[in-house]
Amino acid sequence: MTVSAPIRAARVADLASILQLVSESGLPTAGIQDHLVNFFVALTPAESEGRVVGVVGLEHYGDVALLRSIAVEPGTRSRGVGACLMRAALDRSRQLGCETVYALTETAEEYLARFGFLVVPRESLPAALGASEELRGACPTSATCLRLTL
Repeated sequence: MTVSAPIRAARVADLASILQLVSESGLPTAGIQDHLVNFFVALTPAESEGRVVGVVGLEHYGDVALLRSIAVEPGTRSRGVGACLMRAALDRSRQLGCETVYALTETAEEYLARFGFLVVPRESLPAALGASEELRGACPTSATCLRLTL
């Protein structure tokens, strides 16, 4: 499968497009701007168009990270873009010295399992993640918690 969208680190100029894609995907946008340095975007093949077609982000807290906001626009799905974004985020987690990556989801449990994420009880989330907007109410308490040990 060939990826038709280049992946790169997000830039401040991408913020509006990221927020729009995340929102249209039904995901919370709270806290994205604060963690933009650890976000990645997929762009249309002609980067000069500047159209974001995929996004993923990390919130980094010491030796743990929270994976968040993985979204690919509907017309770009099933082309490997999400997998490339996931690899970029997990590589970044390793660069940051993270030992564990967590995720909260209501829709992507099976998808994240493909990368080795396992369901864990919400009570097992480390206290450091309590600083995340996702855990302070942006993400519903009904969301499934997952963990990946790097």
